[in-house]
Amino acid sequence: MIDPAIENYCQDMTSGESAILAELARATVDGTRYPVNLSGPLVGQTLKMLIKVSNSKTVLEIGMFTGYAALSMAEGLPDDGVIYACETNPRSIAIGQEFFARSPHGHKIKVLFGRALDTIAQLRDEISRPLDLVFIDADKKKYRDYLDLVLPMLSPNGLVVIDDALWKGRVLDPQEERDQVIADLNRYIQQHPHLESVLLPVRHGLNIVRKV
Repeated sequence: MIDPAIENYCQDMTSGESAILAELARATVDGTRYPVNLSGPLVGQTLKMLIKVSNSKTVLEIGMFTGYAALSMAEGLPDDGVIYACETNPRSIAIGQEFFARSPHGHKIKVLFGRALDTIAQLRDEISRPLDLVFIDADKKKYRDYLDLVLPMLSPNGLVVIDDALWKGRVLDPQEERDQVIADLNRYIQQHPHLESVLLPVRHGLNIVRKV
């Protein structure tokens, strides 16, 4: 959607990823069928920045893939922070855990295997403190379900960051179910009386939502 030269320039002018994140990105390209699912440096550094400026300590990631975003966020968390990372693909989990074990921030990440809807429901009953930030990047058709489940779990002024919120530009003229689901979700958020948001054209779109 964005001129590749501009996107490359933005990436070059953004604080650089750590060496282990760069290595994880290469391992994802080499070891997975769909490396395009990797969040990448712009999204990763945006999440890390949001973690820091919001003083987040408890994070939920819905759709970890190989853990690039999770490790990016972990680098921004205090040492006693925690990320609950939901994922259903054992191969992706194995890649991520290899790099978590090598990072000084990897101990902050707790990988939860299974369907995210089930995991979120279980977390709701088990964790003792509210969520400060939620990153959603999983099954697009279930985005609204994820959002509705996590909103009551958010701390005051908690953030939800929704990836692929422009869905390759298809929200402008939805033709398929996923297109329409994302377009409907963006409208739902924009009209919600207890949410405020900014939809940014970063990669395939980041919708940053604050509970008010």
